[in-house]
Amino acid sequence: MDEIGVTRHKKVKPGVKRSTVARAVFATNVLLALVLIALVLIPESILQVDKEALKYMFLIGIGAMALCAVWLFRLQKVMLISPNEPVAESIIAPSEQEDDSDEQLGQLEYSDGLTGLGNRKRLVERFEKMVCAMENSADDESDKETEFAVGILNLDGMKAINEMFGRIGGDAILRQCALRLANAVDGEGLVTRFGGDEFAFIFADITSESDAEEKGRILLEILQAPFDFEGRQVRISGSFGFGIVPQVGKCFEAVYENLANALYHSKRIGRGRVTVFSSDIEEQILENAKIEQALRCAIVNTKVKPHFQPIISLQDGSLLGFEALARWNDPELGFVSPGKFIPLAEERGIIAPLTETLLRQAAAAATAWPDELFLSFNLSSMQIVDPTTAGTILSIIQQVGLDPKRLEIEVTETAIMSDPQTAAKVIEDLQQAGVSISMDDFGTGQSSLGRLRELKLDKVKIDRTFIMELGEDDAAVHIVRAILEMCAGLGLKVVAEGIEKLPQAEMLKRFGCHAAQGYLFGRAQNEHRTIAYIREYMGDEALEQAKRACG
Repeated sequence: MDEIGVTRHKKVKPGVKRSTVARAVFATNVLLALVLIALVLIPESILQVDKEALKYMFLIGIGAMALCAVWLFRLQKVMLISPNEPVAESIIAPSEQEDDSDEQLGQLEYSDGLTGLGNRKRLVERFEKMVCAMENSADDESDKETEFAVGILNLDGMKAINEMFGRIGGDAILRQCALRLANAVDGEGLVTRFGGDEFAFIFADITSESDAEEKGRILLEILQAPFDFEGRQVRISGSFGFGIVPQVGKCFEAVYENLANALYHSKRIGRGRVTVFSSDIEEQILENAKIEQALRCAIVNTKVKPHFQPIISLQDGSLLGFEALARWNDPELGFVSPGKFIPLAEERGIIAPLTETLLRQAAAAATAWPDELFLSFNLSSMQIVDPTTAGTILSIIQQVGLDPKRLEIEVTETAIMSDPQTAAKVIEDLQQAGVSISMDDFGTGQSSLGRLRELKLDKVKIDRTFIMELGEDDAAVHIVRAILEMCAGLGLKVVAEGIEKLPQAEMLKRFGCHAAQGYLFGRAQNEHRTIAYIREYMGDEALEQAKRACG
C-alpha cells in the first residue's frame, strides 16, 4: 500500500483537486453525448450533410466519448492519493498513520526541547526498567545483582552567564554543555537534562564508587574548557553527586534525594567536586538533619550567641573594636562549630534569620561600648547578593540604637564575585548610610585589583594563612608586603588576622600594617567578658562614659 501511495503521489501535480478534474471530464462527455444525439435526431435536410459524412461524424463522437471515459477512469485512479485531497488519506491504513503520529509524540514526550537530550521522564523510565531487570536477576539466583551508577550534575556559574549574556546566551551555553556531555557519554550510558542547569546520567557498566568518581571527574574536566558565545569565551564548572544502585536506593525519588545530598556535599567542600553517596555520606545527612532542626529552634529562641574578638592597632596599641563571631552550644549536640552550622544554614535557607538575630544581639551589645569602638560583623555569601540586605541591616541597627558609623560589615571575595552588580549595590547603599565595608580573607579568592577599586572598600583583612607563615616562609613575607603596598596605594586600611606570636605582630608593624587580631591579643568572648576586657584595656572611666552616652 505504501508503494502505491508513493507512485500515485508522484503522478499528480500538487494543487490539482480530483473533484475539479472529474467534473470537467464529465461535462465533456455530456457535451459529446448531446452532440451525437443532435446528429441522430436532426434531419439531414437541415444539417445539409450526406449520410456517409454523418456516419463518420457519429463514429468519431463515439470514439471521443470512449477516450474521455478511459481518461476519466485512469485519472480518478491516479488521483486517489492527491496531496491536496483530504479524502485520499483514507487509502492509507489507519494503523500506519497512528504509528507515525505516536512515534513523533513519543519523541517529544521524552526529549528536552532546548538541548535535544532526553528529559526527566526518559531517565526515570530507563531507571525503572534497569531496577526491574536487576530484581529479576536477583530472583533468578544469579551470582550478583546487576548494579549500575546514577548521577546528577549541577552547573556552577550559570547565573552570572545569564546576567552577562541574557537568556539567549545562557541557552546557547547549555546547548554546548549538552553536546559535550552527549559526546562524552556516547555509547556508554544515558545523559539527560533534568531542567534548568542540571543534568542526570545512568551508566550501566559502572558498578563501583571509585569508577563513578573517576567518570565524574572526566566529565567535569570536559566542562572546564572555555565555551564560546558571540566571539567571547566563558568558563563554568560543575558539581557532581553519584550513587551506585541498589546501595543508593531502588525507588527513584529516594535515589534522587540521596544524589542531591551528595551534590550539596560537593558544593559545600568547594564546588567542582564529585561526591559518591556512601554510608558515611548517609550518616552525615542524618547528622545535618538533626543539626538543622536544633538550629531552627536555637534561632527562634536566640540560643546562637555572638562572641567578640578584639582588634588592636599595631601602630599605637589601642583597642579599635571587636569582630562578632557566632557561637552555639546546644544542650544535646554540645558545641557546634560555626564552620558546620553556618554553611548548613545557607544551604537550608535559614541564613537570613540567623544573621538577623546575631546582628541584633551584637549591635545591642556594642551600644554599651565606648563610642570610639566599632563592631565588625560578617555577612554571609548569600546575603551580599540579596538586594534587601542593606535595608534589613540598617533597620536592625536603627532599632537597637547603634550608630551606622560604628558598624563594619565584612564580605568575602568569592561572595562578591558570585554576583558583582548586586553586591556593589548592597555595598553602596550601606556606605551611603555610614557603614564601613571590609573584605575578609583577602588573597584566597578570585577578585581582581580592578574590582577592589570599583567596589570602593574601606578596609582589607589579610587571610590568616599568609600571616601564620611570616618569619618562616619568604614567599609569605613578599605576598604580605605586596598586599600592604597595594592597599596603601588604594587608600585602604589593612587588618591582619590570625596573629599568635609577637614576632609576627612586630614584623607587620614594620611593614606598615594598621591593625591586627588573633590569639595574641585575645580570644572571642561573650558579651559580659568583653565588657571586662574593655575595662581592663581602657579603664573604668571609658565604660562610665559609654553608659552615660547610652543612658
